[in-house]
Amino acid sequence: MFDFSSLINLPLIWGLLIATAVLLYVVMDGFDLGVGILLPFAPSDKCRDHMINSIAPFWDGNETWLVLGGAGLFAVFPLAYSILMPAFYIPIIIMLLGLIMRGIFFEFYFKAEGKSRLLWGYAFHYGSLGAAFCQGVILGAFIHGVEVNGRNFSGGQFDWVSAFSVMTGIAVIFGYALLGSTWLIMKTENITQGWARKVASYTLGFVGIFMALVSVVTPFLNEGIKGFWFSVPNFYYLLFVPLLTSWLFFMLWFDLQNAKREYRPFFLSIAIFFMGYLGLGISIYPWIIPFHYTIFDAAASGPSLSLMLVVTIPLLPLILTYTGYSYYVFRGKSRDEHTY
Repeated sequence: MFDFSSLINLPLIWGLLIATAVLLYVVMDGFDLGVGILLPFAPSDKCRDHMINSIAPFWDGNETWLVLGGAGLFAVFPLAYSILMPAFYIPIIIMLLGLIMRGIFFEFYFKAEGKSRLLWGYAFHYGSLGAAFCQGVILGAFIHGVEVNGRNFSGGQFDWVSAFSVMTGIAVIFGYALLGSTWLIMKTENITQGWARKVASYTLGFVGIFMALVSVVTPFLNEGIKGFWFSVPNFYYLLFVPLLTSWLFFMLWFDLQNAKREYRPFFLSIAIFFMGYLGLGISIYPWIIPFHYTIFDAAASGPSLSLMLVVTIPLLPLILTYTGYSYYVFRGKSRDEHTY
């Protein structure tokens, strides 16, 4: 097997691939988690059926990217995996239990009747809520950094709990609710769509507040991040990030007030998430274990990375093609009939 590490920067390429997988998971599973978060607040049972049918063809495929991101971290950056997993065992287990509850819900909800159907609806809601909150907590704890001694995690099992991580956990809940509500604007109509438009307008304000708070607090968590963002000329080079993000917020707000805008709000929500993700990536690059190991320190050996890249390159287009085709097949508005 030819060793590509002598020609290209394999740790950087794999870092970008895993970061892309995580972003795709956040966007794709984010909207169906958002639908689950909003489910109990829908105006009627018919609206709830409408909401569930809108995500039924997609929810399990969306989680492919979570598997890819986790498996990629294990295979490509084993040092990072061995340190981060013990640090976040508890929120990861809670997140996975929430995702399991969601999977069980889809098998039972449309077959249940009466109070049991209501119970499964709440299971879906709390599973989605718990998974979203834990993902946000993990993000906040990751940014804040973990205790490391040599090549091992040396902190406590509850070090992931902090005011900052709880804030990011709540922020992700509102972010997913925004994705879910704009998805419903695109995929539903009549009462459900009108309600989703109101919810999107409400959650947009909270997303803006939390993004501003995270943006203000993050530079003060580490002097390196602070110096990078506020030094000259970096400050001027990076000014496009907050300016473009603000413009996207205004565009989305105006679209939510226009009943004719059905598709663009969802894509503007994705763009807002992308800008937040870009800002985070700029802040912590090249750290994969802030602020102890970079992607270059934690990467596997060059031949291993080369072999995995050769295997991955043909698979990614297949996954993307299948995903795109499934969204094409189930395009258009969803219905409220029991079809799952």
